[in-house]
Amino acid sequence: MAGETLIAWCDHTFNAWMGCTKVSAGCDHCYAETMTRNRMGISVWGKDAARQVTSTANWKKLIAWNRKAAEAGERRRVFCGSLMDWAEAHPTAEATRPKLWQAISETPWLDWLLLTKRTGRITRCLPDDWGEGYPNVWLGTSIEDMRVAFRADHLRAIPAHIRFVSYEPALGPLDDLDLTGIHWLIYGGESGPGYRAEGTEHDHQAWARAMRYRCNRAGTTFFFKQSAAPRTETGTELDGETVRAYPRGREPLGFENGPASGRALLTLGL
Repeated sequence: MAGETLIAWCDHTFNAWMGCTKVSAGCDHCYAETMTRNRMGISVWGKDAARQVTSTANWKKLIAWNRKAAEAGERRRVFCGSLMDWAEAHPTAEATRPKLWQAISETPWLDWLLLTKRTGRITRCLPDDWGEGYPNVWLGTSIEDMRVAFRADHLRAIPAHIRFVSYEPALGPLDDLDLTGIHWLIYGGESGPGYRAEGTEHDHQAWARAMRYRCNRAGTTFFFKQSAAPRTETGTELDGETVRAYPRGREPLGFENGPASGRALLTLGL
């Protein structure tokens, strides 16, 4: 649920709760559903299923990550969440989200990568003091093919220090995706048992190559995670090169006098 991660584009993963409901083709082979059901033995998937809030010990890890980042003088990226969608309309999500926002505001050395497929709900799920965006929050959405490209339109309308698109799992070309206002794009083919190699390996390389070109033209930072493969973190080169870049020049504001790294989520009762 938290700690070091196999996800190449972040330093940590954190889940405030576990569980979700599938909303589009990108969800069909959801690794998170398989993990919670087969490895953890819990049933948290589907509209009517319960969601499970993660343990106090899990939340306390945020304190340690923030402290270590401050001591090192190096920011850390936290993906939230690998087993949930932070903007889901579920009673447990609604009840827990304020605690998540509080944790985010009290860990200023952590850059929070909040990824959702429910872009139409982002605005109503933001905290009242969002303003032009929390300085340590990157807002992102998953776009697997042009059928759900509208998610980028929703995203670009919301003020944020960094907006990003996870083109994962890539199920088709995104030749008509508008990259205006998108600072970072991650390309990743589907991996794991039953992965969909939609098209040939040549197709996947072509989709990624075309997107890299378009990102370069638009000034959007490009990150190539992998091609479609039976295992995660295979096929990680594009044209014989590892291309894994992060957005630069948009350092969060408001830390001129140093982040409040000593705060230990006291108001959360941890």
